[in-house]
Amino acid sequence: MQSFVATSTAATAADAGKEVAGKIKAGIAGAKVAMAYGSCDYDSKELLAAIAAELPGVPVLGNTSFTGIITPEGFVGGDSPFVGILALGGDDVVIGTAGAARDTAECPRCIGKKLAEEAMKAAGKDCPPDYWYMAASPAEEEYYIKGVTDVIGRVPFFGGSAADNEIAGKWWLYNGADAFQDGCVVAFFYTDTPFANKFTGAYAETDKFGVVTKMDGDRGIAEICGKPALDVYAEWRGMSTDQLMGGDLLVESIVAPLGVKDRMGDLVAIRHPMNGNDDHSIAVGAKVAEKTAVIMMDGDVDCLVGSVAKTAGELKEYANPKPAAYFFVHCGGRRAAIADRIDEVADAFIKEAGGVPFLAEFTFGEYGYEQDGCNTIGGLMLSFTALG
Repeated sequence: MQSFVATSTAATAADAGKEVAGKIKAGIAGAKVAMAYGSCDYDSKELLAAIAAELPGVPVLGNTSFTGIITPEGFVGGDSPFVGILALGGDDVVIGTAGAARDTAECPRCIGKKLAEEAMKAAGKDCPPDYWYMAASPAEEEYYIKGVTDVIGRVPFFGGSAADNEIAGKWWLYNGADAFQDGCVVAFFYTDTPFANKFTGAYAETDKFGVVTKMDGDRGIAEICGKPALDVYAEWRGMSTDQLMGGDLLVESIVAPLGVKDRMGDLVAIRHPMNGNDDHSIAVGAKVAEKTAVIMMDGDVDCLVGSVAKTAGELKEYANPKPAAYFFVHCGGRRAAIADRIDEVADAFIKEAGGVPFLAEFTFGEYGYEQDGCNTIGGLMLSFTALG
């Protein structure tokens, strides 16, 4: 497998798309896919049209990223609009892609099934891939996964959700020359080259936990141990509920989110408390089931910064010493808390990559798996992948 990474911070979407795609065209011959991550300040359709014009026949997919990206150049973004592409190719890999906007008349699981069938067809295959990638809007991701799994079975995956800079629904998903704000895109990889994913929140467990006794839909924890969920969380934190109402909870919980253990205990999938509601329920960023134990996790900004090197090091224990590429999915919430220490994070990525091309994006949901566990999603997590 071969890879190449390029970026642009040109002022207009058209110029940025032309510049970054031109660098890709010059840097790698016969690219099989262009994984693109850009600024929500660009017109996404204009950006993709310019990329497509420079890279005819190369499937493009990806999404907008929260505030920036990181590549071997360092942190790219901040006050400037940005776009980066990780291109993959080589004679030892076949890649099929598919994407669809969310049709409210069709269930997400059905869309996932359709995308799986289309991705296999695009790859010229009638069998499951060796691994797969997904990007989606920050809702219903669990059901897109179920739909894909209905078709291909349990095949390892990686990826993350689209994001914007304001948590205001201004994110976009990229699919060829098209862009949409609600939906899903996938890429199926057929290859004999190795793949490894490390999926973690990198938080410490506390002894504060309880059983979810009432849910409001899939992503609203109404009660923990029979008490209003926000009251329980506030008690765990030693805070008043007034300090955790509305979006204040989202910010306060970055260093102390909730975690749900998988059935083997190998993975704690983080559930980011997003909103403290008037009825003292808690809106979270991913599905939770009643009669599941939630654990309050613990961390601080030093932990968030240091977790990049730690997790990348753990990934290298799974992977070849020098893979073809790294793709790092880093939660946007963690990035917000890291704030002006982002250059420390960039330095850690560059050091740990050791000269291997890589791209890191900042997402509002992270996807991965751990050992023999099922593919799943979380928030405030890291999904680090070695390709080839």
